Amino acid sequence: MNAPSFELRRHPDTVALLARCRFPEASTLRCAVSGGPDSMALLALAVATGARVEAHHVNHHLRTDADADIGVIRRFADSHGVVVVEHHVSVSTGPNLEARARAARYGALPDDALTGHTADDQAETMLINLMRGAGASGLSSMQHARRPLIGLHRSDTHALCRTLAIDVVSDSMNDDPRFQRTRVRSELVPLLNDIAKRDVVPILVRQSGILADDERLLDGLASTIDPTDARSLRDAPLPLARRALRAWLADPYPPDVATIERVLSVARGDATACDIGGGRSIRRSQQRLRLIIGSDADPGSDTKTVV
Repeated sequence: MNAPSFELRRHPDTVALLARCRFPEASTLRCAVSGGPDSMALLALAVATGARVEAHHVNHHLRTDADADIGVIRRFADSHGVVVVEHHVSVSTGPNLEARARAARYGALPDDALTGHTADDQAETMLINLMRGAGASGLSSMQHARRPLIGLHRSDTHALCRTLAIDVVSDSMNDDPRFQRTRVRSELVPLLNDIAKRDVVPILVRQSGILADDERLLDGLASTIDPTDARSLRDAPLPLARRALRAWLADPYPPDVATIERVLSVARGDATACDIGGGRSIRRSQQRLRLIIGSDADPGSDTKTVV
């Protein structure tokens, strides 16, 4: 049975955890709730703020028992005056299932939906992005915006659900070793803890925060560079020139390093044009770079240029 709202708000564990969270000051808190311990703890702590709370649940229909998840969420919501909104998305099985499900989920959720990601999720994401060869932006991802529980450990959210007798959903996909994140969580992080003889999660989170600070500074400096001005790109420090181009050419994700280097070769005058993928190319004319979208046929074609 779920704890009544007054008990939930006054319980010492709730009060202690809420002090470590960063909920936005808003009259309504919209929470992404899968039904698992992290998202149910998010929901409980959101209720404890005293704000109006909405629980947004996305059903991916990837498990045969997925339709039962909403019942667990509604039982808690009905006891605490939480509005429940259910979203349905279709995700086919196949390669990159995690990424496609995540994209579908965020596409269905409100733009201001809060998530139940914890410090453990942040550390795991940093390790995954490191293995993918991500730069500082990838290693500093998953900061506080929309993630009020990022200062908590997964053990905190699980313990809160047990203490308050909050029913949770057990998702078998979280234990499936076919998924990279599952192996990082169950194998890599414990191995790193064993080698380091300490909990590496706070270390990784701290490093991610430092990188995020560096990112903001460097992005600010790069924003003063006109990425269409070949001379400005040539004269700028290389790391800032790269950043200026990544920001300009993001669609929505920035190009890879090899693509950025090709564009820089055009800026330097080593080439007059280069392909950047996705039906787009860069051309230099009179020391200006132009982004060409579509066919690069004769001037009478349907080519669209963006300066």
